[in-house]
Amino acid sequence: MPVRPLAVTNMKTRKPQLKGIVTRLFSQQGFYLQMQPDGTINGIKDENSDNTLFNLIPVGLRVVAIQGLKSGFYIAMNGEGMLYRSEMFTPECKFKESVFENYYVVYSSTVYRQQESGRAWFLGLNKDGQVMKGNRVKKTKPSSHFVPRPIEVCMYREPSMHEIEEKQRSRKSSGTPTMNGGKAVNQNSS
Repeated sequence: MPVRPLAVTNMKTRKPQLKGIVTRLFSQQGFYLQMQPDGTINGIKDENSDNTLFNLIPVGLRVVAIQGLKSGFYIAMNGEGMLYRSEMFTPECKFKESVFENYYVVYSSTVYRQQESGRAWFLGLNKDGQVMKGNRVKKTKPSSHFVPRPIEVCMYREPSMHEIEEKQRSRKSSGTPTMNGGKAVNQNSS
């Protein structure tokens, strides 16, 4: 039987190819990370809230995108260390995922760090469940320590930064917001 070459396909018809997880991120501070429907990011004690479900999508070696399952927004960190929601996947949405000595996981910005020392900026929640500026969070403190609590393994389309310009052009012309890649896809669909 002859082997067929792989055809180059349109970005919108790409098949899921990355294995990621739907998870809740539990902070050592006692809160679940959540993204509310309006994009607000903070911590909540209620582990059953749909707003605490995230897609952890691999986008590099030990690098993930963290996408709110319900909202579809990505968590991103800006140049001041503030977390915000992003409709599209950008370099600010990439977080290095590292297992710390105490078996907690820490997430650091792949774009920003301290200028002088080179110390990484981390995702963190304070003792009240509020997000902290990444440049104020230290990897040795409980505020940056999370335990992923996996719900299910899913196949994802890789979020693509190459689609950003196209999406911005189409949004300007159509007047409707658009989202790109990274959505969870049912494994049984083909």
